[in-house]
Amino acid sequence: MRVEYDRDICIGMFQCVEEWVGFEQDLDAGKVDLVDGERIDADWGEEVYAVEVPADEELDAEFSGRVCPVDAIRVWNDDGDRVV
Repeated sequence: MRVEYDRDICIGMFQCVEEWVGFEQDLDAGKVDLVDGERIDADWGEEVYAVEVPADEELDAEFSGRVCPVDAIRVWNDDGDRVV
């Protein structure tokens, strides 16, 4: 599973941080950071970071995407299909 996150879209509600340890609060910027995320070129956002999710964290990572109120998080399964 892969998580992609657009930091530019993020409004800092921090709900994703409560769901998955892969996100951390950046209170100075009022946004979250994707832990170990690498910046990628994506056709859906301006400042997109991505990370592969460990198998034992997949459900939590999926929930983090589902609770984002502005759809700044996208989750892809191993087949390349968008889950969230």
